[in-house]
Parts: sequence; C-alpha cells; structure tokens
Amino acid sequence: MADAKETTVPAAETHPAESHSDAAESTHHAARPNGRIYRGVRVGGKEFWYASPKIQLLMVALVCFLCPGMYNALQGLGGGGQLDPTVQDHASTALYSVFAVVAFFSGSFANKLGIRVTLGIGGIGYSLYSASLLCYSHTQNVGFVIFAGAFLGLCAGLLWTAQGAIMMSYPPEQSKGRYISWFWIIFNLGAVIGSLIPLGQNVSNNSGTVTDGTYVGFIVLMVVGAVLTLFLVDADKVIRDDGSKIILMKNPTWQSEFIGLWECISLSPWVIALFPMFFASNIFYTYQQNGLNLAGFNIRTRSLNNLLYWLAQIFGAVIFGYALDFPKIRRSMRAKISFGVLFALTFIIWGGGYAWQRNQVPRSVSSQESYEALKTDWTDPAFIGPMFLYIFYGFYDSVWQTCIYWYMGALSNSGRRTANMAGFYKAFQSAGAAIFWRLDGLHVEYNTLFASTWGVCAGALLIAAPIIFWKIQDTTELEDDLKFSDETVEDVVAPAALDEKRADV
Repeated sequence: MADAKETTVPAAETHPAESHSDAAESTHHAARPNGRIYRGVRVGGKEFWYASPKIQLLMVALVCFLCPGMYNALQGLGGGGQLDPTVQDHASTALYSVFAVVAFFSGSFANKLGIRVTLGIGGIGYSLYSASLLCYSHTQNVGFVIFAGAFLGLCAGLLWTAQGAIMMSYPPEQSKGRYISWFWIIFNLGAVIGSLIPLGQNVSNNSGTVTDGTYVGFIVLMVVGAVLTLFLVDADKVIRDDGSKIILMKNPTWQSEFIGLWECISLSPWVIALFPMFFASNIFYTYQQNGLNLAGFNIRTRSLNNLLYWLAQIFGAVIFGYALDFPKIRRSMRAKISFGVLFALTFIIWGGGYAWQRNQVPRSVSSQESYEALKTDWTDPAFIGPMFLYIFYGFYDSVWQTCIYWYMGALSNSGRRTANMAGFYKAFQSAGAAIFWRLDGLHVEYNTLFASTWGVCAGALLIAAPIIFWKIQDTTELEDDLKFSDETVEDVVAPAALDEKRADV
C-alpha cells in the first residue's frame, strides 16, 4: 500500500518533461510541516499521518459508508422500502434532476469552497430523505418525500464531486486503481451492513413494507456520517509520501473557477465522448431494483438480494481496481484490456438478464398488491437463478464505476481538473438516472426498461472507445496539469525531488 517506489528521478537531459510518476517515485520522504495532522504513526512498518492521501481517503470512504452507502441499502429494497414504488420514483426523479444541474457546476464550488466544506454541505440531505420515507409510512405525505429527494440531489451533487476529486487527484499515479478499490470496498460495506438492518428487521416479514425500526436505523447512521465530514482537512494541507502536494488554484475566485469549468471542456473537447458512459452509469439501478428485485421477490428475499448485490460490488472493485494498477503492463494497454473486458461483460451479463426477463409477468400484474403473496421467496427452488443474476448485476455496476473513475484519473492528476471532471460525471450520471426513474414513474413496462438500459450501456461504450484507445497515455506530464492551475512546479513537487533534479542538471 505504499505510495512511493524506490527509484530515482531521471536526469533532465534524458527526460525533459517531468511526469507525476517521476515526482511520486523520489527516494526522499520529505520532512513534513509541524502540527498534529502531520505527526506520523507507524503501523506494521508503514508510517501514516492524518493529512495523508490514505487517511483522507479513508475518512471520505467512511462518510460515504454512512451516507450514500446507507441510501443505497435503502433504495436497493425496491420502492425505498415501500410496497408501491411510485413515491420513490417521483422522489428519485426530483433527486436526480436537481443532482444533474448542481453537479455540473459543483466542481467550481469544490475548487472555491474547498473539499471539506463541500463534503460537509453534501452530507446533510441523506438523513432527511430517510426521515421523509418514515413519515410517508404513517402520513402518506408525498410532497415531503419529493422535497427531501430534491434537497438530497443538491447535497449529493456537492458530496460526490468532492469525493471524486479526492479519489482521482490524491493518489500517486501508479496507485489510483487501488485507491478506487479501497474506497469502493468501504463505501459498499455501508450498503452491505445497511442491508443487514432490513434483513434482520424483516426476516419474518412477508409483507411489502419495511418496519419503522429500519428507517430509524438508517437515519441515525446517516447523521453520524454528516458529522464526520467536519474532521476532514482541506486539499491544500494534504502531503503525499514523497512530500508532493495536490495541484490546486492558490487563489481561486468564482470567476476563475467558472472559467476553469469551461476550459476543462474547451481545451480537451474530446472528453465529451465520455459523457454517454457517464450518462449510463446509474441508469441500471431503476430496472435492477424495481424491475427485478421489487417485481420478482417478497420483502425478506429482496433484503437478502440487496445484501448479495452490494457484496458483489466489493469483489468487482477489488478485482478491477488492482488489475488496473498491474505494474507489468503499460497503463495505456491496461486501459484497452479493461475496456474489452467491460464490453464483453455488458453482453454476457445482460444477455443472461434477457433470458430471465422475457419470461416475467407484465408490470400490470406484478404491481398488484394481491400478487405479493406469489412473489419468489428464498425458500423457492426458482430463487437460485435470479439470485445469481442479481449478484452479477452488482458486480457489473462496480466494474463500470471503477473503470470510469480510473479512466478519468488517467487523464489528469490535477485536483482542480478532476473536480470538474467529477462534476461532469455526476451531472450526466444523474441526468440518466432522472430520466430512467421518471420512465419507471410513468409505469413503462419492465421489458422496455431492460432493453433501454442494455442498449444505452452498449452504445456508450462504443462512443467512448476512441478516448480509451488513443487518449490514455502511460503517464501524465506534470506540465500538462499545471496548465489548469496558477501553481508552479515548485508549489507541488517535493523539495527534495527538485533539489535532486537541479543537481542532475
């Protein structure tokens, strides 16, 4: 888990442009500033300090474990734990519509306000959303649930942009896949543990709606996650193992950050080819959670499926995260191989999904309250096949997300640019989710949702292929990232590495 390798910085004559890999692989572990956040603690022969990329990633992962992780566990029950998914469909449409607009500009907010403040604001909305569903169980107050969904969209846009910037810009270049997998493990453990709450509460419950205790448990955990954001440090205080810092704007203004948002696209217009992949990255939840889990299984079996789904996400993130950092294959080749595997999985897993979906009853039948007693239980022999299908859907989701984050991180190491990229990612991701949740709210047939989801995912990969094959290089030059900042090499590279480079010259 080390951030640095034991090599030397190449001489200027043989390698005129310094890359991030060069900076990260300096033999020196530079002296850190004084202060409690830089005080090292040795664990298992390795040194950790609070303002290090590893610890800050751990903190952000714990926030996501408790906030969006618990939200995923709740949504994964289908219908937000309600028998009728309509109110959740309306709330999710409001959520992702607001999310899409806020996220597009949230990179500018994160760069101006700082990572800690942006995450702090972002953590507020999750507990309110869970509370609105608890309220709905007793009052049928649809308006409150829709408002809570819209407010969560605002908060989530900020939280996920800040999280994406941390995950893509804090790690050394050669460790980004591992950092993404570590985050995804902890984040999805939130959904796994959160799934145990409704499973334990509903193990003897064959009705359609979860208990009040389930909602209360989610609310408490989400509040703890929001409070945890207060203990993060801002990006300008983070120091890597080799003494290097995160590339930021030293003096950001609202004007500079909105201009930077435009420059992120205007200076690299080819990045637009990734937008369809962004759009597709959350649309599968609608069909999987409501078209498969809610329509096909009773409440306790949905709870078990939910647990297995998020466990599968952990395995997918670990396998692909570490494979994407495999050092014996060049980064550009790893990108191509990962893309080929992702394309193959799109047709293998969704092809299996087609074999199951074509035999299901129409939505008009599965949505009837009287059909609840006919839904599959985990004691039924017919449960095994769709259970494994749902597990593979979870695996596929984490592979898609891990690859996208790694592709974006391979295009830049700048904290400022990756914040904008994360904003674009979450904006188009949320736009796609809003559209598909709205389709579900209009009671579009599940067969249609399935086909649309599969088609969008396959088409998005074809459009993104040129970026993956020709724009991802073996390393990102430091000078390229500094074009998006008012910092200089001296501001971000470890002093010892600079001294060594000057000595070589």
